[in-house]
Amino acid sequence: MAQIEEVSFERIKHKKKMATEDLIFYIFNTLFLLLFALVTLYPILNTLAYSFNEGNDAVRGGIHLLPRKWSLRSYHEILFERPGIRVGAKITVLRTILGTLTSLAANALLSFILSRKKFLFKSSLSLFWIITMYASGGMIPVLILFRYLHLTSSFWVYIIPGMVSAFNVMVMRTYMQGIPDSLEEAAQLEGAGYMRVFVSIITPLCKPVYATIALFVAVYHWNSWFDAMLYNRFDPQYTTLQYELMKLLDSVSATTGASSSSAAQMTQANANTITPITVRAAATIATMAPIVALYPFLQRYFVTGLTIGGVKE
Repeated sequence: MAQIEEVSFERIKHKKKMATEDLIFYIFNTLFLLLFALVTLYPILNTLAYSFNEGNDAVRGGIHLLPRKWSLRSYHEILFERPGIRVGAKITVLRTILGTLTSLAANALLSFILSRKKFLFKSSLSLFWIITMYASGGMIPVLILFRYLHLTSSFWVYIIPGMVSAFNVMVMRTYMQGIPDSLEEAAQLEGAGYMRVFVSIITPLCKPVYATIALFVAVYHWNSWFDAMLYNRFDPQYTTLQYELMKLLDSVSATTGASSSSAAQMTQANANTITPITVRAAATIATMAPIVALYPFLQRYFVTGLTIGGVKE
């Protein structure tokens, strides 16, 4: 009887030791994650504080997480007094929506074809697309090709060249290969064709990978500026928001030194004047906020969309 009590006491002691170790790990893990979150979020929060701060006051520095003197003049400047940014915002929103939808449809159809076991050339086409991920003709040949195709000085240069991505096709194909073949076979026994199988069976089961790829494509279109500078720089009607932001940052950076040296001479009458620091911060926040707001709605699909297709039983 004494031996049984001794064993029970040892088990209780071991459990208490494990509970203490778990508590210590939980505390240190929480502190580490809080510190990591603070380091990650501080530049964004600091930029946000500068964007809402009065211009001449921001030149003094010393602003961290909260504005010292609240003002919306910088946002008024970039949203209402710069027509290029308004045009760029319209084009960017349009290309993000249209580009995401067309790219998702094209990649999904190609992935479905490559994932079918009965498709004869699936291995050859997969190898062909993988090669394009590592080799290309270069920037000058692509520019010449787009000119011959009349894509330059056009909105469609943002949509057509990026409709198909080899990486996205491979991710979708791998995910679709993880779907049981019995579902497709059962649908075909009921008289369903390949298009019916794709729309009614494959698409509902592929929502996680669709959401993940859609977010990747949307972020690419929203942040893209190089194609606007390369193909449409002489057509302001096709400018993009990020390209206008780049031009704005270049222009205000050139005047930062002059603004800083003359800030001490500003009088109270023009205390609300904007400065390059606040304009740059406001432009950064205004272009970053919409795409950041999209992440919480699709975040739950990330892990499932990118990993479930890579596990084979």
